[in-house]
Amino acid sequence: MKRLHVHVGVKDLSDSVRFYSALFGAEPVKLKSDYAKWMLDDPRVNFAISTRAERTGVDHMGIQVDDEEELATLRERMSQANISTHSDGETTCCYARSEKSWVEDPSGVAWEAYHTMADAQVYHGAGDVAEAPMACCKATA
Repeated sequence: MKRLHVHVGVKDLSDSVRFYSALFGAEPVKLKSDYAKWMLDDPRVNFAISTRAERTGVDHMGIQVDDEEELATLRERMSQANISTHSDGETTCCYARSEKSWVEDPSGVAWEAYHTMADAQVYHGAGDVAEAPMACCKATA
């Protein structure tokens, strides 16, 4: 089953966590000093906020899938639509180890298609070794 993903850049994480927790009626399932994530079932969405985005507001959108087969199907749909894609392959980003591909819609909004395999202890990097801030969550290499 697929889940819509929305990543919003925020100025103040604490204020934003309080706001979105009240709005969703739930606490984040993952909370770091620079990042928070809610996995909601109604509506079915992976909603994340961070202070690492290049801008405040919607940073990017995505479709999270449950397995590699769904990811392959989604990548095929992108190809059939003649959408130019960028694949990160397996990467650590947003405190998770995932397989990702990226596209931009006609208006320039970045969309990722991804399958998360495991949690990670760093926002971005190889294994659990941190790399440059906000080097992930990019539609282009």
